[in-house]
Amino acid sequence: MIIKPKVRGFVCVTAHPDGCAAHVRQQVEYVRAKGALPGGPKRVLVIGASTGYGLASRIVPAFGAGAATLGVFFEKPGEEGRTGSAGWYNSVAFEREAKAAGLYARSINGDAFSDAVKQQVVEAIRADLGQVDAVVYSLASPRRAHPKTGAVHKSTLKPLGSAYTAKTVDTDRGVVSEVTLEPASEQEVADTVAVMGGEDWEMWIQALSEGGVLAPDAVTVAYSYIGPDLTWAIYRNGTIGKAKEDLEAAAGRLTAKMAASGGRALVSVNKALVTQASSAIPVVPLYISLLYKVMKPMGLHEGCIEQIYRLFEGRISAGAELDAEGRIRLDDWEMKPEVQAAVAGLWPQVTTENLGSVSDIAGYREEFLRLFGFGLPGVNYEAESDPVAPLPSQAS
Repeated sequence: MIIKPKVRGFVCVTAHPDGCAAHVRQQVEYVRAKGALPGGPKRVLVIGASTGYGLASRIVPAFGAGAATLGVFFEKPGEEGRTGSAGWYNSVAFEREAKAAGLYARSINGDAFSDAVKQQVVEAIRADLGQVDAVVYSLASPRRAHPKTGAVHKSTLKPLGSAYTAKTVDTDRGVVSEVTLEPASEQEVADTVAVMGGEDWEMWIQALSEGGVLAPDAVTVAYSYIGPDLTWAIYRNGTIGKAKEDLEAAAGRLTAKMAASGGRALVSVNKALVTQASSAIPVVPLYISLLYKVMKPMGLHEGCIEQIYRLFEGRISAGAELDAEGRIRLDDWEMKPEVQAAVAGLWPQVTTENLGSVSDIAGYREEFLRLFGFGLPGVNYEAESDPVAPLPSQAS
């Protein structure tokens, strides 16, 4: 079938297998060009491994340190006449690249919140790797079925305390408008924390530890975001922020448990980027479009792969520099005073009429479509493409 992008709201409902493969190859080639990562982890589990930061967290140790990687995700395979999800095609492409390079790569497709998938992963590690020395937690899901209570929790994107009104942009139509978000209820806050907080991360580390497959000196890292004053009300001081606070508290609890054997748990605060998750948050896409407009001419712009290479280059090693709250700050370039001052200066100026000149909305759109395999050089998008692509590790 000939596959074209079909965008509905903040998601593209089609994905191009050849384009996703080209996107993965670009990232692999970046890591290879940067060179080896001495002392990098050799057996890596990535929970939420199919897109964005999670995918980059699989590519970097594999092609930078020769690591064996096990990836966990919940993605939709393609079928005749219907494309699978971008994350599925990314994972197929990653496994093919890893196999060609002689690297171990295995993937498990299922609900990472469930006890069953955790046990499946423990058994796979025990059988194939013995133990893992690095665990990356990069789940981004709108809902979670709690494995103990059976309750289904759904996250919300709301402010706390009072309603919040701010500029936002319809990235598809290019319309700048105001959006008003009503404050979250206590239940909505609790549900968001249940989905996006630290409980599941702790459950994963507990399952790995009890299963005997977590190396004594293992490091685990989860991803977070803080952001500037412009997005504070919807992000850090909103329901998501409460979940991130819980995630950071979980890092402290995990480190207390792991420290005796030389292990540690870290939170990495990453830069604002176009991802499937960030596209769904009101206000944030407009901020990202302005941020790119500022950072690119300064030579400070990074994508997921550049950020995660910096992380593995030395930020997760023992003795690496942390902030006052014990966090890794990969958002250091985004939060430079001169960058934030420039973005804050553009914010009141941007309108529907000048969006194309004041912001980098074109770059935002290009990056958004690349998430789904569209707009990659060297791909013939007029040619037929087979939507059915099995995972090599599941086919063997």
